[in-house]
Amino acid sequence: MTKLLLVEDDKSIVTNLTEFLTAEGFSVKNAPGQHDALSELEKDRFDLVLLDISLADGNGFSLCSAIKADYGIPVIFLTASADEYSTVTGFELGADDYIPKPFRPRELILRIKNILRLTGNNGGLTQLGEVAVDTVKGTATKNGKDLYLSALEYRLLLVFINNRGCVLSRNQLLSAIWDIAGDFVNDNTLTVYIKRLREKIEDDPQNPTIIKTVRGLGYRMDI
Repeated sequence: MTKLLLVEDDKSIVTNLTEFLTAEGFSVKNAPGQHDALSELEKDRFDLVLLDISLADGNGFSLCSAIKADYGIPVIFLTASADEYSTVTGFELGADDYIPKPFRPRELILRIKNILRLTGNNGGLTQLGEVAVDTVKGTATKNGKDLYLSALEYRLLLVFINNRGCVLSRNQLLSAIWDIAGDFVNDNTLTVYIKRLREKIEDDPQNPTIIKTVRGLGYRMDI
């Protein structure tokens, strides 16, 4: 799973962006400032950093330089500083992209995937037995053959991948996928989509090994 470090101290932006990115299949860790960000980078491996310029304990320019010098991972500035000087400075320091706030969430996803593709990063690859899901390319295969998933089926699969080992109630699943279609997804529709998804990824949909039913509670991906 692709791991993102979000360096941002605005709590409302952190909450909303984390929820959106998580629903899209990314794993997100937040660091409010430069010190926390460097600490996270020392402890864990990240595939890409989303970085604001104005931080609680410094500025994103110096942090970008440190990330590029010490870790060499992609950096995208996500900031309200949209003036020419800041933009040019960001790129001169090695930033891979520069996105002014307010930004369009879907465009952000495409830019993240594009940067990961250009840098040859395959951190978005998740293996589920014979099923491989590439969240960077937005594809799923089984035994090397393409799985043709609808937008809702793919979104549902990402929700399970991002919560592997956890029991997800039907309400949790409904809240995670309903908006992708632009219409409300009801409980019966969820049942249909889980059935369709199982038919595509499971060897035996009647006895699933990837998405299991937890009686009385919901569903869980164990693999």
